[in-house]
Amino acid sequence: MLYLLFVLFGCLTGVSTVLFGFGGGFVVVPLLYRTLANADGPGPAAMHVAVATSTAVMIVNAWLATRKHRLAGNILSPYIWPLAGFIGLGAVVGAGAAVLASEDIVRFAFVAYLAATLADCLLRRGFLSHAPGSAPRSLGQAQTVAGGVVIGVVATFLGVGGSVMTVPLLRRRGLSMTQATAMANPLSLPVAVLGTLTYAAMAWHQPLTQGPRYLGNIDLAAFALLSLGSLAGIRLAGRWVGRIPDRIHARVYIALLALVMASMMIK
Repeated sequence: MLYLLFVLFGCLTGVSTVLFGFGGGFVVVPLLYRTLANADGPGPAAMHVAVATSTAVMIVNAWLATRKHRLAGNILSPYIWPLAGFIGLGAVVGAGAAVLASEDIVRFAFVAYLAATLADCLLRRGFLSHAPGSAPRSLGQAQTVAGGVVIGVVATFLGVGGSVMTVPLLRRRGLSMTQATAMANPLSLPVAVLGTLTYAAMAWHQPLTQGPRYLGNIDLAAFALLSLGSLAGIRLAGRWVGRIPDRIHARVYIALLALVMASMMIK
């Protein structure tokens, strides 16, 4: 039953990746955290395993979603580089910090950041509304360098890709929700790849004793099942790309963030 649940939730991550750029983190982290915290297993390391496994799943999700959005013409190359490079730099720092941090700190940071993102999207102008036909504006140097590093650190520390920061950032630069959520996928790839490698490399700090099922803090069985389900979800969501009205798209994005935050606040 648990394996089937992982596949079903994997399907949900695929849908959320294509339509909202989440990469799976907002589905995988709460699911694995609840599963591991209530089962015989990592115990105090439940949040660390959830974050590390989520980061690994993002490699599959972000790559496949990027390919689908590229075919649909939603990927805007000028917004990828050099921002992706600075995100990758921050990803290494964020993964290392997550391994060294305590379980409660990672969980609190996850909830706190979601709350801050929700407040920013709701209270500051530029996210919920988008003027049709307005020309997108390029990113400034400070947004590219400092913003990229911060996105990488926060995203990898929490195991949520970069969508919670890149989508609002690009949205306020004049991109539609379809474009902004599409761009979250290639910008999540450096987070996913470098974060996963860092989690695996730093396994010596928090060695787990569950056997071959784990690579450092990465649950390989959960990774395989979630990735399998995500393939179906990505294929299913492809038919909706670009068809959701912009205003509704933005509001559903916020509602999903609120739902995930509420689930993680329940001890």
